[in-house]
Amino acid sequence: MQSTTVRRTALAAAVAAALSGVAACGAQDDGKGGKASHDAVSVSPIAALRAADKSTDRAESAKVRSTMSLGKLMDTSADGALAWGDGMRGEMTITYTGGDMAELMRKAGSASSEARYLPDAFYSRMSDAFAKQNGGKHWVRYGYADLAKLGGRGSTAYLQDQVRHSSPNQSVKLLLASGDVKKVGEEKVYGTATTHYAGTVDIAALARKNSGLTASQLSDLKSELRQAGVTTETIDVWLDGKNLLVKKVERAKTANGTMVSTAHYSDYGVKVTAEAPAAGDTKDFKDLMKATTAGGGVTS
Repeated sequence: MQSTTVRRTALAAAVAAALSGVAACGAQDDGKGGKASHDAVSVSPIAALRAADKSTDRAESAKVRSTMSLGKLMDTSADGALAWGDGMRGEMTITYTGGDMAELMRKAGSASSEARYLPDAFYSRMSDAFAKQNGGKHWVRYGYADLAKLGGRGSTAYLQDQVRHSSPNQSVKLLLASGDVKKVGEEKVYGTATTHYAGTVDIAALARKNSGLTASQLSDLKSELRQAGVTTETIDVWLDGKNLLVKKVERAKTANGTMVSTAHYSDYGVKVTAEAPAAGDTKDFKDLMKATTAGGGVTS
């Protein structure tokens, strides 16, 4: 017997892993040029980050390898390619490598899954066991507009906002907007010569400045961040000689432990094709949530 709790956990975990693979607290460019940053830090790091922002934007796609850990709750790895020239598109293979969530996902038969990203939604491929309980359908569609039904309204709205505008240079934009960035030094990353920059971001203040969320959503977000114990995030980025992001690391303390998100980027400009799975093999997240809310436990 597979409980409704495990089923809901599988759906929620698919969201958490898929969003962490591409969002990781990204931020939109406010288009105002970050004037305050020039007053807070030296021109050299700012100039380098602005060049990286533009170069990465122009590249429009890249291969991505990433990992994310959240205390004892979850460890994941992801591998794939993403394009951001006209809304988020791409495919990532996500694996639950450790933590309590990995054990729950193994029970649900979905220790590893494929995620497909499109401008209006992302799709997560579930296990054969899951499909047997859902009319033979393997894929779950998560419309970004529907994600507020999972977890807190503010934080989920923030994530859906960020995933719609996500690209590798979001970490660069965060540092530019923060007004707190410095050059750490010259380092090699997987054999590539890079320059390392680092800074600290006030998450709630940055969301207020750049995300475009409503006042109500921002109020919810600030409350949830406080409850999670998150007030600031540290970001490190490594840029190559072409002003492209090679690596980024984001760290934040939460009530569930330390969150660490690491990503490596390569093969900029790679061709990315991502299409929605066949409708006949897809269930909508909204319909699944209605079924579980109604107490529809499923048997294996």
